[in-house]
Amino acid sequence: QVQLVESGGGLVQAGGSLRLSCAASGRTFSSYGMGWFRQAPGKEREFVAAIRWSSISTVYADSVKGRFTISRDNAKNTLYLQMNSLKPEDTAVYYCAAGAYGWKVYEYDYWGQGTQVTVSS
Repeated sequence: QVQLVESGGGLVQAGGSLRLSCAASGRTFSSYGMGWFRQAPGKEREFVAAIRWSSISTVYADSVKGRFTISRDNAKNTLYLQMNSLKPEDTAVYYCAAGAYGWKVYEYDYWGQGTQVTVSS
């Protein structure tokens, strides 16, 4: 089992930045691919970014490419999402997930509880 706890969400103005963190505990964090997803009210959960266990590869949704950066620190068992140039359409609950390097929800085995990000215009 892997337990995931997100933090760092909040309210920010358009154009601002936030850094999300996801603290992992349980089984070996460093062996898992990890990802970030988000879900806006009334919408399906959607892929944001993913990173391999070795950090050698990352992949992003087109909507966040060039603005968001996913990274991880395996020594600290922590996953990050640096979000810059935020837009109102980035408003959502953000979830971290473990167990895959992919863009489909069903590929991941473990999920955090989510952290709210609200971007005001």
